Amino acid sequence: MATSYLLPAGNLRNRMLIMLIIAAAVVVAAFPVLAAASAEQKMAWGTMGMQLFGGLALFLFGMEQMSESLKAVAGERMKTILARLTSNRFMGAATGAFVTAIIQSSSVTTVLVVGFITAGLMSLSQSVGIIMGANIGTTITAQIVAFKITKAALLMVGVGFTMLFASRNERVKQYGTMLMGLGLVFFGMSVMSDAMKPLRSYQPFLDLMIQMENPLVGILIAAGFTGLIQSSSATTGIVIVMASQGFITLPAGIALAFGANIGTCVTAMLASIGKPREAVRAAAVHVLFNVAGVIIWFFFIPQLAELVAWMSPSHPELTGVDRLGAETPRQIANAHTIFNVANTIIFIGFTTQVARIVERMIPDRELEDEVTGVSAKYLDIELLSTPSLAIDRVRLEVLHMGETVQEMLKEIMPAILSGNRETLKEIRDKDDLVDLLYAQIIDYMGRISKRTLTEQQTNEFMGLMEAVTALENIGDTIETNLVVLGNERIEAGVSISKPTRKVLSDFHLVIERALDTAIQAVSQGNQEAAKLVIDMKEEISKLADSAATHQAARLVAEEPNRIPAYTIEIDIIEKQKRIYYFAKRMAKSVFTLGEDPEMAA
Repeated sequence: MATSYLLPAGNLRNRMLIMLIIAAAVVVAAFPVLAAASAEQKMAWGTMGMQLFGGLALFLFGMEQMSESLKAVAGERMKTILARLTSNRFMGAATGAFVTAIIQSSSVTTVLVVGFITAGLMSLSQSVGIIMGANIGTTITAQIVAFKITKAALLMVGVGFTMLFASRNERVKQYGTMLMGLGLVFFGMSVMSDAMKPLRSYQPFLDLMIQMENPLVGILIAAGFTGLIQSSSATTGIVIVMASQGFITLPAGIALAFGANIGTCVTAMLASIGKPREAVRAAAVHVLFNVAGVIIWFFFIPQLAELVAWMSPSHPELTGVDRLGAETPRQIANAHTIFNVANTIIFIGFTTQVARIVERMIPDRELEDEVTGVSAKYLDIELLSTPSLAIDRVRLEVLHMGETVQEMLKEIMPAILSGNRETLKEIRDKDDLVDLLYAQIIDYMGRISKRTLTEQQTNEFMGLMEAVTALENIGDTIETNLVVLGNERIEAGVSISKPTRKVLSDFHLVIERALDTAIQAVSQGNQEAAKLVIDMKEEISKLADSAATHQAARLVAEEPNRIPAYTIEIDIIEKQKRIYYFAKRMAKSVFTLGEDPEMAA
């Protein structure tokens, strides 16, 4: 079975491993050229390599820490902002840019959008503007990295460390992690920059850098590198570090930034594998937009370079490599921003047309795969790095799982009263689907539990765990108890009277209502709906007593198989009461946030 959330992710460990492998491969490939240098140009490769890889590790780790803390602090707000989008495409683009700038991940923004499309809360046309805006948000990283505040890097690390370990406030700890991560980014850049300084006079290396002057070569190299490490921010940061040493010119840096924009599409494409058509289409929009933008600007790289050179700070007091190193980083960052903003302005008026093109490229399947119905729809591995968003996806998946349980409960009473073995078997088989979804949800929640959760997130997590288990127990009760009672009725040749059928069916409708409301309460975090379920306890008890009284009166009726019929009918009532018990547990799980301890008890 294809499980939608078991997809590759560009986490820190994988990125570091891939980057080390790439760096080693580059060294091996370049060794014949570098070995041809004259004896006067011999260099301390060991020391340089340690500094370069150590600085790279600090840089990447700092970016990861900063990104994780930003997601933890702002993740829930970002979800709310996206969920309240209007149909205004310009507002969508602005919101996509803002959300991505905060959580520092266009992939997470795209995954959120896909979830809203799948849930019917947003159209593909609306999502196009958000995806365009997400590209603007990613340029914030380049702007931050281009600031030369490396002298304050260790101060930021020290202050952030103090906030992280001295404070007991969860939010202060997150801000401390964010500040420490930012400090590590700048400190890592400083270490890498110092490691590269000897290369300024090393002719074989300079000869290799000349190859970057070809825009097409630069775009392909950056696209491939970004596709492997799945982080355009890391690629852009490394490009800016190289520019700060004067190794690459502005046109070459712009070409590399273009390539990073194409390479980042790999993350969206990987995330869409095995997903619904909406996810594939969103990834296609991302690819089309980025590739089309690069194609348009490819022929205007010299003009773009002139524009950013004119608008960016200059240092005429410097000359040669020193001036190049002082001016180029900020120019590359500005070019990256202008490129993405201009592309959004160009294409924002064609969101509907882009959506139609993508829908024609990726049409709906004529026949749904049998497995599709049992695969989790909302559990995205990309969101695990943002626990608040991942927990929200579990809520949506509870609704998905609940739909199958609701079908089982709706069909079971008619099947018990007058159905055949085939009908009962179909209901029993649906519990296998429930068990599969339950296993996927529990596995996903296990991954969430490995993340750092706030107290509120921990309470939400525990409540959802309780709700999912209760929902799975309802499915088991229908399969192992009510289906068995239906088969017993058939084997004993029992015929249930019309008055009894009405009593049991009326009671069953109330149980259905309780389950429907409980699922709604959990999936929406709706405490009012949860309270309605809990308050149904008295109504359920009265109906159960009334049904039992009716059954006792029917016990003396002159009918064949009266005793077996009575036993089955009483068991039906008891098992439905048990289903309400689990529905009530689901409802109580909504109150685990501590706002109303009495309701959660």
